[in-house]
Amino acid sequence: MDLPVNPPVAPMLAKAVTTVPPQPDDGATWLYEPKWDGFRVLIFRDGDEVEMVSRGGKDLARYFPEVVTAAKAELPDKVVLDGEIGVPKRFATGVHRLDWDALSQRIHPAQSRIDMLAESTPAIVIGFDALALGAKDLMAEPFADRRAALLEATGGGTIRASRVTDDTAVAQRWFSAFEGAGLDGIVAKDRRGAYVPGKREMLKIKHKRTADCVVIGYRVHKSGTGVGSLLLGLHGDDGELRMVGGSSAFTDAKRQELQAMLEPMRLDPDKPHQGELTRWRQAGTGEFYPVRQELVAEFAYDQMENGRFRHTVKFLRWRPDRDPESCRYDQLEVPLDYDLYSVLEDS
Repeated sequence: MDLPVNPPVAPMLAKAVTTVPPQPDDGATWLYEPKWDGFRVLIFRDGDEVEMVSRGGKDLARYFPEVVTAAKAELPDKVVLDGEIGVPKRFATGVHRLDWDALSQRIHPAQSRIDMLAESTPAIVIGFDALALGAKDLMAEPFADRRAALLEATGGGTIRASRVTDDTAVAQRWFSAFEGAGLDGIVAKDRRGAYVPGKREMLKIKHKRTADCVVIGYRVHKSGTGVGSLLLGLHGDDGELRMVGGSSAFTDAKRQELQAMLEPMRLDPDKPHQGELTRWRQAGTGEFYPVRQELVAEFAYDQMENGRFRHTVKFLRWRPDRDPESCRYDQLEVPLDYDLYSVLEDS
């Protein structure tokens, strides 16, 4: 591969802030764009050679052959793009969203399954930066110029460009509205800034919310001592308690405190649960001890998908004032549905 920018390249990163940064009084500096919730990918194309590399250096071309084919058909002969891979799905409401579960399933060791999923759940790439185009290395150029190169390199097919705005009010509107399409916030970039590999030169603003959940069980920490994670549940409209996620990353002292609290509450004190709650273990929880459904706590979360918390949530405080039966899905802030392809339309 003979490009102005060759792999490996560490992608430029973002640091978290709490609000959308306003434009300075002396003129627009920030360009705002949706924060896409998928797999970060750097695409290198040199004629018939295409490499797709994850943020951690993993080869993604093997798992997304349809994107490799699209890169050869849609992109210029020599180009390096930074973006996000996602899998769009049409939901019952009629709108398209990025589907994290479908995307996660695309990483599979069997070639036959890779080929099947490439047909049944094809991915798209939303590009948001260009590192090289033709014979030119763009990494030292201002983002505004790299953005122009990105638009030149992409169209409306499998690989397309993210939209941007320099209007702070529009970005704040996007922050709420676009979550309905499966996005998880806003990114702000300095239009004058260079592309700096591995450095947190961008700003990201993500959704943060809280929910009161029932503690339904726990896993022992990998060290064998203390609680490693709590399993959480919410009641649906039918009254059934459903597992919605887990909370971990406790201090040593907190793990011991939780174990002392929860051990006397085990429903089966002798062994981890292995029975009818298998569907909970399939969510990645492993062996766990179910407990009496009496404790309620408040947890911070950022996003829900398919009735579960998208990421591990953070314990905030116990809620002894809350009845476990009152911990329902209807307490959650649910974003309005917003179609993915409407987000991608730069209009």
